Amino acid sequence: QVQLVESGGGLVQVGGSLRLSCAVSGRTLSSRLMGWYRQAPGKEREFVAAISWIGDFTYYSDSVKGRFTISRDNAKNTVYLQMNSLKPEDTAIYYCTCDNNYWGQGTQVTVSS
Repeated sequence: QVQLVESGGGLVQVGGSLRLSCAVSGRTLSSRLMGWYRQAPGKEREFVAAISWIGDFTYYSDSVKGRFTISRDNAKNTVYLQMNSLKPEDTAIYYCTCDNNYWGQGTQVTVSS
């Protein structure tokens, strides 16, 4: 019903920046939040950031607060995650989610040290 496709991942140096995109399609009229999670090898999936479709309410995990910015473009049906001051600890597969009910395939982010 809802399809999410992440893009923008890649290899960056410590301190670098990267912007992830999540293209949203399908029946999303009733959705409230779009978010980003990440999962590093051998670790549990963790929340990164979320934003509401209406109202521009944003939420961030403590580990990325001040460095990452989540945003959206309703007209383009796209959610973004601007990642600045990247650290090796940010290395993970990043997943886009709609209300934690639908998930994208993930995009790999690798921060080299």
